[in-house]
Amino acid sequence: MAKADKKEEEKPLSQDKDQKKESEIKKEESVESKLKTVEDKLLRAMAEMENQRRRFEKERQEAFEYGGFNFARESISLIDNIDRAILSFKNDEKLKNNKDLNKITDGIEIVKKDLISIFKKNGVEPIECINKKFDPNFHQAMLEVQDNTKESGTVVQEIQKGYMMKERLLRPSLVGVTKKIEEKVEKPANDERRNDENSEKK
Repeated sequence: MAKADKKEEEKPLSQDKDQKKESEIKKEESVESKLKTVEDKLLRAMAEMENQRRRFEKERQEAFEYGGFNFARESISLIDNIDRAILSFKNDEKLKNNKDLNKITDGIEIVKKDLISIFKKNGVEPIECINKKFDPNFHQAMLEVQDNTKESGTVVQEIQKGYMMKERLLRPSLVGVTKKIEEKVEKPANDERRNDENSEKK
């Protein structure tokens, strides 16, 4: 009986060892899984920080390059006004005979040239559009000009000059674009007579 009791006592001891091993394995697995989740979170946080850094760098660069964008867009109207002033002086009947008219217009032209050079230094340049293919990214069509000598959709008239600031559009060019002249096809008189005769027979 004593031997049997010893065997029965040994069984629970071995079971306890197995249970301890299982719990230790589970603990190791749970620690590893926790480490993996922490590592994943850390990697995501680092990736998010890197993305934010890149976004900030891009915004900083754009702010540096295009910081004066709104100012430039509003300032280009000065060139339009200067052109209008020169035109009005030249077309004024009272000033046409004035000896000083050329001096006045020359002085205004100097101011215009200085303004254009300041714009160029800051990356603002006019869009060249005459005899170019119409491009809705840079041009705004205001009228169509019938012309068979040029390809349809060619810019032949510049109503208002457009401007770019580096790679960005400040203002589109207002343009006139060519359109093919539609040729009217007249039916011959003989065909009309035949049609009339056929209708009478019916």
